[in-house]
Amino acid sequence: MRIVALGGIGEIGRNMTVFEFNGKLLIVDCGVLFPEEVHPGVNLILPDFSAIRDRLQDVVGVVLTHGHEDHIGGIPYLLKERADIPLIGSRLTLAFIKAKLKEHRINPKTIQVEEGARKPMGPFDLEFLAVNHSIPDSLAVAIRTSAGTVLHTGDFKMDQFPLDRRITDLVGFARLGSEGVDLFLTDSTNADVPGFTTSEKDLLPAIDTVFRTAPRRIIVSSFASHIHRIQQVIDTAHRHHRKVAFVGRSMVRNMTIARELGYLTIPRGILVDFKKLQQSDDHKVVLICTGSQGEPLAALSRMAGGDHAIKIGEGDTVLLASSLIPGNENAIYGVINSLTQLGANVVHKGNAKVHVSGHASAGELAYVYNIVKPRNVMPVHGEWRHLKANESIAVATGVDPKSVLIAEDGVTVDLINGKATISGKIPAGLVFVDGDSVGHTTEDTLEERRRLAEEGAVTVLAIIDAKTGEMAEPLEFFTKGFECSQDDLDKASDAIEKSLANPGGRRGGGNNDPEDAIERATASWMRRFYNRTPVVTAIVVDA
Repeated sequence: MRIVALGGIGEIGRNMTVFEFNGKLLIVDCGVLFPEEVHPGVNLILPDFSAIRDRLQDVVGVVLTHGHEDHIGGIPYLLKERADIPLIGSRLTLAFIKAKLKEHRINPKTIQVEEGARKPMGPFDLEFLAVNHSIPDSLAVAIRTSAGTVLHTGDFKMDQFPLDRRITDLVGFARLGSEGVDLFLTDSTNADVPGFTTSEKDLLPAIDTVFRTAPRRIIVSSFASHIHRIQQVIDTAHRHHRKVAFVGRSMVRNMTIARELGYLTIPRGILVDFKKLQQSDDHKVVLICTGSQGEPLAALSRMAGGDHAIKIGEGDTVLLASSLIPGNENAIYGVINSLTQLGANVVHKGNAKVHVSGHASAGELAYVYNIVKPRNVMPVHGEWRHLKANESIAVATGVDPKSVLIAEDGVTVDLINGKATISGKIPAGLVFVDGDSVGHTTEDTLEERRRLAEEGAVTVLAIIDAKTGEMAEPLEFFTKGFECSQDDLDKASDAIEKSLANPGGRRGGGNNDPEDAIERATASWMRRFYNRTPVVTAIVVDA
């Protein structure tokens, strides 16, 4: 059996792992990565499907471990290439992906499973186990073939007091360990955090304090799929006699689904329409919205920028009830600063116990290693520091260091006769979604955008006599992003004209066009005298 991650190793997000056996492919998860500051203009980042694009007819199904965007967000783009790939997942996960696919006008083929179920898909025998995470209905999957057994945890933790009383199936993990797990793919996100992850219920005192002390409105920002956290907010609002409204398309959609399926319980009369809630007394209002990661278009970011119907004012309390995803820190703290400047009291993980992780910490991982006793380990779902920490835990519990494979996206791992080895590498780059464009934006494009943002741009208009190659009129400069004095531009003109006087810079004379000569001369002058490297564009018009 060959295993290759097309995303999710060395990064937080874009989780996608492909299993190949007897000519058939099984995919586990297909998520997105959210862009950082170094990705200007990018909406989403997808796994690279190029390695399997010619083999999509061999895909027997996609197992979705749970409904977070970093695990299901790439599905619409995969199904646009083959719409009838079966999606296998739990009730809530499939409901979330169906709603997402409806927006893309895709009607998927779905197979609903529950914990304890076994399902053959082509040559793969799948068994699903309950795991606890920050979203209900999460699953781990055991993949059995004649080449060996793989256990993929998905995202999980071992909360012993979950709000929905659905704990991680450690009995099932131990049973699989007794049968023999040849390769263990395990969540690494919290591997560098000692001890055990705090229980979700332990947040209640901090949330209650916020509600007890807030003088005016309470605006709660969370992931639109964090049902357990939102349930606690709703229950607390009910105790403090506040009305609740959901704000934001994804929040309204997901909470409607969760309520209809029975995963979210809302007391009668507490939920009202956002527009009606605006007419209520401030001390009776709770607004639940998206934007906990500083996303520019999410509701909270727009409130912070004054570009939303909800106007933040003195005495409002904003509760950020989600974690800080690595890479988003600057955006999040920018939103916090803007909200604070508007007069809000911002409560977040840094100043109150209002968030717990959905991932197993080092103590939980050690416990799982001891009951699974895997022959080989491949840490997944984490950055390099998380993967290495996970490796250390595996080795400390008795796994042979040679049997722990620290892979990268695109690295192929072959499982043969109970032994896993790295066998090669396939393309697995970043695929950028930029507006309606998928895969057309490149690193070179982003580099140019970063230069435009940081260094500005210069356009030089040159009118040249087509016969003589001489300047017919003085050069004109148009700058964006920085200012140049006319005296400096005159000096730049002199440098450019000297370059054009060289026969290699004249039209038809030598190997270089005047455009190239002008761009090189302008860039050189800007670098020498302004210490800038703007994007330079030359426009040459024949007189």
